[in-house]
Amino acid sequence: MAGDPDLATTEAALRALDAAGADVIELGVPYSDPLADGPTIQGAHTRGLDSGTTLSSTLAMVARVAPDLRAALVMFTYFNPILRRGAASFCAEAADAGVAALLVPDIPLEETPSVRAAASASGLELVLLATPTTPPSRMAAIAAASQGFVYLVSVAGVTGARTSMEARVEGLIATLRSKTDKPIAVGFGVSGPDTAAQVMAWGADGVIVGSALVKALGEAATPAEGLKALEALARSIRAAV
Repeated sequence: MAGDPDLATTEAALRALDAAGADVIELGVPYSDPLADGPTIQGAHTRGLDSGTTLSSTLAMVARVAPDLRAALVMFTYFNPILRRGAASFCAEAADAGVAALLVPDIPLEETPSVRAAASASGLELVLLATPTTPPSRMAAIAAASQGFVYLVSVAGVTGARTSMEARVEGLIATLRSKTDKPIAVGFGVSGPDTAAQVMAWGADGVIVGSALVKALGEAATPAEGLKALEALARSIRAAV
């Protein structure tokens, strides 16, 4: 989460995750009403806002660090900041800063075409999410419209680390795999190397680790300790997959 606890630490965290072997790094923009997020990432949103972080300051930080990263940057944002900025302007500024893709969890499939058009015009990809409650026919439509990869949510609920993965995730991966040949990355609940390895064994192409890394960084006693914990966790997950 940008600005948690400050943008200088966020920049260092991006570099640490890149050095640890992350293929893609998801960077959140702090927002006042993060309805898809659980307590850990809600807290990160609040700390980011309290540190004075804005979309503009986040993009300025990204512009500094993106040229040095091997990993692609996916910007996680709710729709309101895009609406306020204007989709075309938002996407152009994000692309100019070095963002590769967008993840916008609070717009349904039917309302994505305008955002996807603006993103594509700026060279960005729009990643869409499928969930355990998504019917197979709709899952196929989401997969067809998603760009880059398909984000498979492992649980019906908000973000948050969990100690084990539900066995039905294996079936969800298989169902989605039957609908698309795009890469499938599983998120919501992947907390460490064990859950990451389990998801990969079930056939996913990648794992998305949010809350566990956010907690390691944002809830540490000092930024330095948080960065150390973040990189250690990231390296352990990279080794497991």
